[in-house]
Amino acid sequence: MSISVGDTARISKTITEADILMYAAVSLDTNPVHLDAVAAEKSLFGERIAHGMLTAGLISACLGTRLPGPGTIYLGQTLEFSAPVRIGDTITAQVEVVEVGEKGRVRLATRCTNVTGETVLSGEATVLPPRGET
Repeated sequence: MSISVGDTARISKTITEADILMYAAVSLDTNPVHLDAVAAEKSLFGERIAHGMLTAGLISACLGTRLPGPGTIYLGQTLEFSAPVRIGDTITAQVEVVEVGEKGRVRLATRCTNVTGETVLSGEATVLPPRGET
């Protein structure tokens, strides 16, 4: 498979309570806004929200399983969080190739949206696709 500017891929997941609890355990991010309903109620969001990096992980999943796919090496990522992700939200991560550069590096626009189409996260990734893919 050859990678070209304009290629896209996406992956979707509904964020569950279990996802948040497992992510907190693995990442050690036990911020009460993610885990404590009473504390989160007093926050800017008024309720518990998912970890931003849990959402960003969907981009990694898309890159490593869809485009460029298995064997991809993640080199860099910029992230801008623009809206909270709540328990029960279905999030779609989308990647789009914007440049196939020298040394085989691929630059992709990255974005996560909720079911209403609201962007919750955007940024840009740089990856090295599996050998022979560019």
